[in-house]
Amino acid sequence: MKLLKIALASSLILGLSTTAVFADANKGQKLFVKKYKNDCGFSGDKFAAKHSQDEWEEIMEAGKFKEELLKICPNVKEADVKDKYIQHLYDFSYKFANDSGNVPSC
Repeated sequence: MKLLKIALASSLILGLSTTAVFADANKGQKLFVKKYKNDCGFSGDKFAAKHSQDEWEEIMEAGKFKEELLKICPNVKEADVKDKYIQHLYDFSYKFANDSGNVPSC
């Protein structure tokens, strides 16, 4: 009975923590098209292809995704890159990186 309670509590904690950090590549794609495509001057596939998956991962882990977006798209205003968008944009960039074999529809 005690083991069942521990297992149930563990699965509940794990379930709550994964939904809190859940992001979506499709949402990132929509955000890019809606908010950054015009200012970048190119589509999301070209943006995501600026780096490999490993490079995007390193950029994100270093906390420099926003900085990289602004470097790639200098016409984007820093105020337009909200922190709540970063994880979605990262997931999009990672999914469609130049070595992923995936091609976005934007």
